[in-house]
Amino acid sequence: MSSMLQPQIILLKEGTDTSQGKPQLVSNINACTAVADVVRTTLGPRGMDKLIHDDKGSVTISNDGATIMKLLDIVHPAAKILVDIAKSQDSEMLEIVELRL
Repeated sequence: MSSMLQPQIILLKEGTDTSQGKPQLVSNINACTAVADVVRTTLGPRGMDKLIHDDKGSVTISNDGATIMKLLDIVHPAAKILVDIAKSQDSEMLEIVELRL
């Protein structure tokens, strides 16, 4: 009985968006689709290079999806997960290649 009277504790940063439901789902899908669209044109035998210019004045030309995703400034949480997955997969592949050498 006493556990039912305790308040629910939620640990979130100040200003955290806690939206739920269909609008949030649509937002997640749109953000992930936008990231996929950026990388999609680099794939395949006719894959194109991307020129990325950051706010520091640095310019990078690459057709490597992981490199491109690392250079993007992503703020949407769902899209950021895609970038984290790409970084993780890229580091795992580098470790495997280094082991074979």
